[in-house]
Parts: sequence; structure tokens; C-alpha cells
Amino acid sequence: MTRIKVITPVITAGLRDVSELRALENADLRIDHTILSEGPSSIESAVEEMLAAPGVVTAALEAQAEGCSAVIIDCFGDPGLQAARELLDIPVFGPGECSMHVAAMLGHRFSIITVVPGVLPMMHELAHRYGVASKLASVRVIDIPVLALQSDMRSLQLAMAKEACEAVKTDKADVIVLGCTGFLGCADIVSSALQAAGLFGVPVIDPIPVTVNLAKAICDSGLRHSKRGWSAPSKKLIGGFAALQAVMG
Repeated sequence: MTRIKVITPVITAGLRDVSELRALENADLRIDHTILSEGPSSIESAVEEMLAAPGVVTAALEAQAEGCSAVIIDCFGDPGLQAARELLDIPVFGPGECSMHVAAMLGHRFSIITVVPGVLPMMHELAHRYGVASKLASVRVIDIPVLALQSDMRSLQLAMAKEACEAVKTDKADVIVLGCTGFLGCADIVSSALQAAGLFGVPVIDPIPVTVNLAKAICDSGLRHSKRGWSAPSKKLIGGFAALQAVMG
């Protein structure tokens, strides 16, 4: 049995519908979920990404202690991903990294559809960090904040469909990546809109299902992240962060 802990790196209760995660389970896969007790209410800036990271690492350590097989950080910006890999022995996955690498395999160029202009620098920085910047055709925004995504689903879907079509027609994207884990479940709608516009054969990547499937496959293969690539930090005095002092201090 593979047991994956999904960490939603915000303090907003209900932002992640846990039933959507349960729908991804099967006889060989169990998905647990948690949110942060301290951190931002949503992540749309570098500051909020920074505020989320300590809580993500703490929750990831707790998941490992609980016997989880892997951890997934439920945000396309992958906050705390690198730090968690340094401290954990189980594999840690970021939907941004997983989605971009899958997109780079499924097409020559991909476009990301995301939430607000404030995350544009983050998206481009991640593409460079993950080595796929040359395949990034564009990053397009629907200009709807994360905390407002569920308030008007029709407007959300229309905005996503419009930007996806423009990404294919204007930016010459071969693949569309939904650049927010809050878009979970919208891939089929975007794919249908592309086909209705005569744009056939364009894969649409929904980050959470893709990341769950990759995590399961890597766990089943007996693999984990390299400790030469993410070696554990040396022990030294740190101030505050009581939950992390036991492993870092």
C-alpha cells in the first residue's frame, strides 16, 4: 500500500476539497491530507511562498514520522520543496516540477494558465530552475485570485478556456498546463473548449492527478530523491521554529 500525504500549504480551511483527493485513491493507494496551522491564506507572491515553507517542511517531517511513503505539496509554486527534500528520507513532489517535466515530454512547447499577474515571475523562475525554460511558450493569467476560484465556476472555466485557446493559436503551445492546484478537475473542460475551437490533440495537464500518479509510480519502483543532490543540512543553532529544532538544531 502506497500512502501519500498531500500538504495544502495554506491556513484556509476548505480551500482543498478532500473528496477530490479521495477520488484519486485506489486499492493500492491511500491519500492523507493536511493544511498548515501557521502561514499564508493563499500563495500568490514570493513573500507568501516564503511564509508557507516552514509549515510545509514541518508537516512533511510529520508525514514521514507517520509512515507515509511520499509527500506532495499542494501548490503549483512548490513552496518548501527543496528544503523538504534535504530533511526527508521519503520522496517529496511538487506539482509545478512534475507538471512542467511531463509537459516537456508530451510536446515541444507548453503554456501555463495561472491565476494572477503576481505569480508570473514565480512561474518563469520555476521553469528555469527545472531546466524547461526553453520549452515554455507562455504563461497566461485569468486574473482571478486563488481565494475567489470557487465563487464563480462559470467565469473561471470561460477564462481558462479563452487563455488556453490563445496559448495554442498565438503562442504556438503544444501542451497546456493548469498552473494552479486550485484548478483541480478543470482539465476536461479546458480540453473540450480547445476541441470546440478546432484545436485537437492538445494535452491538458491537471497538476494534482499527474503528481499523484508520478509519486505512486516512483514509490512502486523503489526510488527516492538523491541524497547527493539534496544532502541533509549540518546541525547548528537556529532561532525559533521549535518544530524544526529537533532535526536541525
